[in-house]
Amino acid sequence: MRIKPFKALHPSCELAAQVAAVPYDVVDTREAAELARGNPWSFLHVTRPEIDLPPGTDSHAEAAYRQASEAFQMFRRQMILQEEPRPCYYLYRLIMDGRMQTGLVACCAVDDYRDEIIKTHEKTRQDKEDDRTRHIDQVNAHDEPIFITYRDRPEINAQVAAILATPPLYDFTPSDGIRNTLWRVDRTDALTQAFACVPVAYIADGHHRSAASVRIAVERRKRESLPGLDREYNWFMAVIFPAGQLKILPYNRCVRDLNGLTSTQFLERLRAAGFAVTPRGSASPDQPGHVSVFLEGNWMDMAWPPVESRDPIASLDVTVLQERLLAPILGIRDPRTDQRIEFVGGIRGTGELEERVRSGRSAVAFSMYPTLVEQMMAIADAGQIMPPKSTWFEPKLRSGLFVHSLE
Repeated sequence: MRIKPFKALHPSCELAAQVAAVPYDVVDTREAAELARGNPWSFLHVTRPEIDLPPGTDSHAEAAYRQASEAFQMFRRQMILQEEPRPCYYLYRLIMDGRMQTGLVACCAVDDYRDEIIKTHEKTRQDKEDDRTRHIDQVNAHDEPIFITYRDRPEINAQVAAILATPPLYDFTPSDGIRNTLWRVDRTDALTQAFACVPVAYIADGHHRSAASVRIAVERRKRESLPGLDREYNWFMAVIFPAGQLKILPYNRCVRDLNGLTSTQFLERLRAAGFAVTPRGSASPDQPGHVSVFLEGNWMDMAWPPVESRDPIASLDVTVLQERLLAPILGIRDPRTDQRIEFVGGIRGTGELEERVRSGRSAVAFSMYPTLVEQMMAIADAGQIMPPKSTWFEPKLRSGLFVHSLE
């Protein structure tokens, strides 16, 4: 894969913790406004610009995209974001619950995405892709990085380890307890050459942003009579992590009703469909092929025999749940559009599932065993698309610590 260093825009050491913000798509407008309250330097003013517009303003309104651009330019004018004098890489390390992951901050070639050297596993939605295209184009920068992974390579790990032994540029821990540390990498040639030997990489998170970046590159090439591959719009910003350091959290499911069944009838249908259902004390399954089901205040274990198939999607727990239970028993034919199902990221814990059922918001909840990173990569290698809401990566990358200008 092709990568290159870039002249990043980033905050000073003193302001890094104030600027750093959660990604735009993990909070709604109200939550973003609350997080940015009293902090004029929160990067949410750029990524969630509607928080600075009159209440009720649509986040997709033209005024919101203009506001994002104005906020970004203000950050630059007031030197909240300062440009590196020369192109460089960064190492970005996050530590959550004692688990560490370290990725390289770099720019990736748009054409590697188009040529499927950088692979996807998720289908994008047109409205979300349009939104990110307008946002990036208006701001004229990649203001949030794409989360990319690759199969571990010892020669890259050795280079990274040597850099981590040097003093960092930033080191801070926000209120969520996730430690963020950043190193500047001035000597870039060795890492560029090492990644040139990586045959394929995978988008873990940020499918809409990457698709939008490609669209912008294609559109701007058309406007130039002699477009050059050295133009910044031909590269998008990413943090590239070795797969061995990553962990996927479960993406759990809640369903509002039992599709006209009583609880007893529902359990009878499960057993008739070949599921083994037994009481259990744990709210989380401890192995694939098992789902913990919360129904009428009790947790049960639901299991099935191993799926014998060469299709990497067929063996996923979320596939079995959808095809053998959600669709035929609960009537959830299209989980992307059916309003009766809700998806709950594993970061919220199983207590969230219990609360939704006990409150009556949902009739039943399903606590899943997490998808494995290797499963995700196998599906991408097969050119297939994972079922919706199959992966939840934590920790999330903070926004505002580095920005790639398209100027």
